Amino acid sequence: MGVALGFAFTLVVTDAGAVFSFGDGQDGVLLGHGSLVAEVLPRRIEALTQTGRRFVAVVAGEGHALALTEEGELYGWGCEDANGHGRDEPILHQVISFVGQRVTHVGTGNYSSCAITEKGELFTWGNGGRGQLGHGDGEQQDTPKRVEGLSRVKVAAAAICETHTLVADEGGVVWAFGQRSALGLGSPDAATQGRVGHPAPVPTLRVRVLKSPDVLPFR
Repeated sequence: MGVALGFAFTLVVTDAGAVFSFGDGQDGVLLGHGSLVAEVLPRRIEALTQTGRRFVAVVAGEGHALALTEEGELYGWGCEDANGHGRDEPILHQVISFVGQRVTHVGTGNYSSCAITEKGELFTWGNGGRGQLGHGDGEQQDTPKRVEGLSRVKVAAAAICETHTLVADEGGVVWAFGQRSALGLGSPDAATQGRVGHPAPVPTLRVRVLKSPDVLPFR
């Protein structure tokens, strides 16, 4: 049903909603089995199975991983940079910032993550050194924080990477923030070397919003 590639490790979600991991994953830490042992064959993550939930999406970064359930619950593990807990977690746990909310989309960069809720709110967390979190600064954000610059629109899709983030609202407007040279804002000369800390609309783009593989069915 889905595959995610991290740094030297792989996650797979089956049609039955089980999650398997394999690879090195920094000596096994990112594989979700609670040990430092690497796995050369796919192994089911029992801690996820024990939740009794059916998983529909996984994403992986440089040192963390996230898994999304059918009910919109988000689980994270790995290094503290962007797992949503603000601390290292070799064993996965539900990200408490979203308890009581339904997450419909999750994405990740090397050291940063994003999630969209059923209400169309965008949350980001992790490394913000290039402004890619959209909070107006370059600070690390340990736990999910809503991007207030998009509070007047309903976010439908988002993609985040190591340097920048692009977002589409339900009207098809594309918003961008992070490393200026990657945003398509048309800023000339030396200005392209800076960063855009708050969401800015890309004037030359309008998109038709489609569901991504990591978006739950709308109800």
